[in-house]
This record gives sequence, structure tokens and C-alpha cells, in this order.
Amino acid sequence: MPLVAGVELGGTKCVCILGTGPDDVRVIERVPTTSPAETLTAIEAVLDGWRGFVALGIPSFGPVGIDRTAPDWGHITATTKPGWSGTDIAPRLAARYDVPVGFDTDVVGAALAEARWGAAQGLADLAYVTIGTGVGVGLIADGKPLSGLTHAELGHIRPRRLAGDVFPGMCSFHGDCVEGLASGPAIAARAGKPGDQLAADDLAWVSVADAIAQLCHILVLTGVPRRIVFGGGVAVGTPHLLPRVRAALVDSLGSYGNLALLGDLDAFIVPAALGDRAGPLGAILLGQAAL
Repeated sequence: MPLVAGVELGGTKCVCILGTGPDDVRVIERVPTTSPAETLTAIEAVLDGWRGFVALGIPSFGPVGIDRTAPDWGHITATTKPGWSGTDIAPRLAARYDVPVGFDTDVVGAALAEARWGAAQGLADLAYVTIGTGVGVGLIADGKPLSGLTHAELGHIRPRRLAGDVFPGMCSFHGDCVEGLASGPAIAARAGKPGDQLAADDLAWVSVADAIAQLCHILVLTGVPRRIVFGGGVAVGTPHLLPRVRAALVDSLGSYGNLALLGDLDAFIVPAALGDRAGPLGAILLGQAAL
């Protein structure tokens, strides 16, 4: 198996990995995400010390340019992270190391890893949803990232609001999109304290679960995922959340369509299995795919 280097570019830290898979990780190093110049220089200092890798995979926070024929391929585009909009990532590293580079969103990287080694093993079609500081969705169809004009941005859909819910939301672009209603910062703003300090029966969870269930409703109606895998600190750190989401999804879908296709919802909506390893392992898979 060829040796691959990967860089999971995150909002607070970047994880550099060298290996071929979960059973063969040679090195992992982390650098803080600060300014683009400082961060990329630190990443290059790590990669410069490694030898023998034949490809590089980069799953990144976004939005990002994933069309290889477009001028913004491999760049971070209109992001909320100050100073990072327009940053050249993949072309810069491809030129420096002269190896094939695979580039996609961080959630697509995690989705690929969960499909290969995690909670969706054996399934060629899935959605990976991360709920943490933000909300993102990676879609995999027939074993490959699903994209067209660009990558999915389903964390920014605008759900129908529950009657009487006047919380304006926290998204700087849309206010009450799913990210603005169900992300970690949104939960803290709504409830006055972080989600991990809220009781399981706190009313805030009703609106949070409803927003996430509507995201799942849309995913189901695309006809793509055979499983929806949830990652991120809010999703995996709140054991009572996914049962609420499953119940709200049943209510939302009603009697439309063939719900038997989904099977047991406990097996259709599941927590991620790889934890914080999903992104770095996804970087290896993106690098392997670029070969």
C-alpha cells in the first residue's frame, strides 16, 4: 500500500498524518490554526520532514473550491473564519511536494473514513453530518464524494420553525439555518449555557432536535444515504440527542414514501465510530484516490 501524507485542515487545529490506514499510521502531528501564512508554514515544516509519501490528501473546513477546472480549486472560498477567504491550499502544497493531491471538505473526508473503517462499513451510499462549532454534511454515493457545481452545504438549509420559537439563530449569513439553530454556539446562545451543561429534558433540545431532523428529512428525500452517521462534539457528546432526532424525523416524514426502506432507525441514524480519527484517516483516503 503506498504511503500517503494527509492534512486535515480544521478551524482550531490542523492534523498532519503519514500512513496507509488505521492499522498503519506512522506519524501524527498537530499544528494550531492561526493565520493562513503562519498555519501553512507550520504544515510545510511538518511535511518537509517526511519522506516517501507518493500522494497528499487534504480535507478542509470550508466552503472550498472542489472543481479542478475552476480557478478556485483547492482554495478556501467565502468562509466565516477571519482572514482565510480566498486562501490557496492545495495548489500551493501540490507545487511544493510534486505529488498528486486530493482535496475536499472536512466532512467528506470524515464520511469516506466512516464508510471504509467506521460506522458505515460496507455501505457505498451515506451522509456524514457533523454538529459541533458548525453543522456540515458530507455525501458519498457509489463510494465517491457526491458533488456537482460544488460540494453540499446542507448545514445552511432554512428549516421550518416550530410554533412559538422566536430564537433568531446564530449563523452570520442566515440567522436561523440549521447551523444557526443547532450548532454548539447556537445551543449555548439559546439556553444561556453550553449543551453539555443542559439537562436532557431541557426544552432547548426540542428545537435543536427538530432542526436536525428536518436536515435528515431532506437527506432522506434525496434518495442517497443508506445510513446517516453523526459526528462532532454536540452529536456524539449528547447521548439523548439522536433518539430525539429519530423520533422527530418520523413525525416530519409522516406517511410519505416507503419508510420501510430506511429499516430500523436505530441503525439508519447512528453515531460516528472513528471519533477524531475520521478526518485524518479521510485525508489518507483522499490522497489514495488522487493516485
